[in-house]
Amino acid sequence: MDGGSAAATSDDEQQRDEFGGVFGSASSGTATSSPSSGSGFQPEQLHGEREFQAEVDIISRVHHRHLVSLVGYCIAGSQRLLVYEFVPNGTLEYHLHGAGRPVMDWPTRLRIALGSAKGFAYLHEDCHPRIIHRDIKAANILLDQNFDAKVADFGLAKLSSDNHTHVSTRIMGTFGYLAPEYASSGKLTEKSDVYSYGIMLLELITGRRPIDLTNDDEDSLVDWARPILIQVTDASGSYHKLVDPRLGDNYDPQEMLRMVHCAAASIRHSARRRPKMSQIVRALEGDVSLDDFINVEGKGAQSAMLGSSSSSDYDVRRVGKNGVLSSQEFTSSEDGHTGEFVNGNSQEVRANQGVRNRNL
Repeated sequence: MDGGSAAATSDDEQQRDEFGGVFGSASSGTATSSPSSGSGFQPEQLHGEREFQAEVDIISRVHHRHLVSLVGYCIAGSQRLLVYEFVPNGTLEYHLHGAGRPVMDWPTRLRIALGSAKGFAYLHEDCHPRIIHRDIKAANILLDQNFDAKVADFGLAKLSSDNHTHVSTRIMGTFGYLAPEYASSGKLTEKSDVYSYGIMLLELITGRRPIDLTNDDEDSLVDWARPILIQVTDASGSYHKLVDPRLGDNYDPQEMLRMVHCAAASIRHSARRRPKMSQIVRALEGDVSLDDFINVEGKGAQSAMLGSSSSSDYDVRRVGKNGVLSSQEFTSSEDGHTGEFVNGNSQEVRANQGVRNRNL
């Protein structure tokens, strides 16, 4: 192991707990030239070696201001360490949902939404082969000193050839963010990422978690928001019910409306009818009219796409209100345990393709 990297992470226990990745937790430290964050692999974790190699391969290919930069990596026996640039303000999840945190203001929320969208658009449309992140969530958006977004954790990311419409893969990700077609079939496309990004937009708009484990009677965020989104996209209702009450009236109405419509389009049942990330970027920036963005098939079609599955759409599995699916519905392909949440934090889940489908 490189001595500088070892020194950066050995004695700095007070700065630990930056974020958790798919195959390890991160710690921060200071190397000889600049601060850095390290993500460590624990040898007892299943498939950690494969995911370590995948993350090194993918993150070394990409360079974008809204993607976290890999400084280096270390291998010593069974120990694996990825060294990233230091991103000082932690995760979006921490600032949105952490106990006792100040309310994140609207300009910051919009900047994070736009910056992360630009990062994902780069992965989907400017990289060759294309890169599907596969685990978009608030915990994987890091915030720099200016609260600009940096997409992190490429341990689940997949390369997608331009010659293939989708990648078939075992189902991995985080409860509350999984696209329905991916959860039910294992077919992964860039539009699976778009769905997960849409859930994250709803978090920024509402201040709610994708699944609230503190309230057994509460629907998932998408189930709660969908009827309101249908009314908004049909121009028959107001988006104000969606807005985080902690914001009060301290937001730009047009910016909020654009983000609401982007979220609605991103969580459409039909994957092929979701927008591309570059289209979301332009919509958030106000470079396209909302009519152009949502009315490709007319407002009635938009509400139909949000409201129910058709024969051309995918079935959707409903997560139990406690955030845990029964073992018959979502069984780990490695150890037979159900994917679950621990202490209010989402835990990565692995599942075989024998999941039971339900209509939303």
